[in-house]
Amino acid sequence: MPEEGISVINMLWVMLFSGFFSAAMAMIVLSPSFQLFPPAEAIRSSQLDSYLRIPSEQPLLKDRFSFRKASQFRNAEKCLSAGHNITDVCDPSLVHVAITLDVDYLRGSIAAVHSILKHSLCPENAFFHFLVTDTNLETLVRSTFPQLKFKVYYFDSEIVRNLISTSVRQALEQPLNYARNYLANLLEPCVKRVIYLDSDLVVVDDITKLWSANLGSRIIGAPEYCHANFTKYFTAGFWSDERFYGTFMGRNPCYFNTGVMVIDLVKWRRVGYTKRIERWMEIQKTRRIYELGSLPPFLLVFAGRVAPIEHRWNQHGLGGDNVRGSCRDLHPGPVSLLHWSGKGKPWDRLDSRRPCPLDALWAPYDLYGHAH
Repeated sequence: MPEEGISVINMLWVMLFSGFFSAAMAMIVLSPSFQLFPPAEAIRSSQLDSYLRIPSEQPLLKDRFSFRKASQFRNAEKCLSAGHNITDVCDPSLVHVAITLDVDYLRGSIAAVHSILKHSLCPENAFFHFLVTDTNLETLVRSTFPQLKFKVYYFDSEIVRNLISTSVRQALEQPLNYARNYLANLLEPCVKRVIYLDSDLVVVDDITKLWSANLGSRIIGAPEYCHANFTKYFTAGFWSDERFYGTFMGRNPCYFNTGVMVIDLVKWRRVGYTKRIERWMEIQKTRRIYELGSLPPFLLVFAGRVAPIEHRWNQHGLGGDNVRGSCRDLHPGPVSLLHWSGKGKPWDRLDSRRPCPLDALWAPYDLYGHAH
């Protein structure tokens, strides 16, 4: 059974006195492998509304990507699905996780999925909703995770292309970064809650614990960081215009990272939060009220209205800042999720043979064929 996170002291002790990758294996691989889970169907998206399009078939870039097949995992006996085979995305025992898939971050997405399965008590209950733009990656996912329950959603970049403004880092301007704004439109109406995860993280605890977070009356839940300087996420022009900063009146806005969120899709759909986010993006195009990609619109709509989740579920910033991507240490406290937000990504650092110490914690989940 997965343990309650990872002790930071134990992490650093093992990293110091053990081999580079063997240390990470010893620390991160907490749960027993639940082997031999039966085949499950991967379902292609059949929705054909304004948010989806089916791109032309493209090669899988096999010369660039060669992933090893992941181990097989099966549910523990206590799992709710024990005794019946889950074949429907609407099955109430499923844990829904949404992750983007694109060429530049594909290696990270595969590692994230691998980490979730490895540490889940009920891996067969995990259903993955993969958001893509114009690359056909379904076959690659199926070959890497033959038993995985998943569905592929083709997000139309044109929906947001005219809403995206320049950012401090070009990667933050990619249309797929904004697909999270449209989850309520993309996913089936029967999917009432979803965990959204970025592609540059690994989960080292049972994902069901995050899934079970109590949101109360809130729309989203995420770890909040109220000690952060909230003003730096918006420009001086924003803070000088009451029409803009007045949106926070009556709220106690705190920074939260949108790479790890639990979202109540029922409430989101009822209120129509996608339109509220789009409205701020329209204002940004003419008034330049922020510099950081897809994050500020979420802060404008939700900051001060977030159900707080334990910080252990987003040990973020391991990729350094958005300019240099320098090495970072862990925040104090237990760890259930490690997040390389920032410019520096562990797969790039490892390949360049210039890794940061904590990149060793990502390596055991890397299934890239030429990585070891």
